[in-house]
Amino acid sequence: MRTLLAAAAVAVLLPCSVGCGGVHYAIAVNSAASKVEEAKAVGAEQLAPYEYYYAKEHLQQAQVYASQASYSDAANVADEAEEYAAKAIELSQSARRTRP
Repeated sequence: MRTLLAAAAVAVLLPCSVGCGGVHYAIAVNSAASKVEEAKAVGAEQLAPYEYYYAKEHLQQAQVYASQASYSDAANVADEAEEYAAKAIELSQSARRTRP
């Protein structure tokens, strides 16, 4: 349901994103923030610290870029944060499965 809602929001807002960098950034940073929180919830701080902290720092850097109105850079860094948060989640879940 959440994925469907996000996809609908992207479909509606995509035409605006061509001229509104802030909209694309907002979507990217919200998605990345959700993934970072999910990574924290599955214990990525201890089980996949490199990926978790890489994602967290990139999310903060995206916010810095946005504060400078560099929305394209902010969105790119937020996308990278989301990618590493997803890796942290995957590694954490894998580590939990392999533990005795």
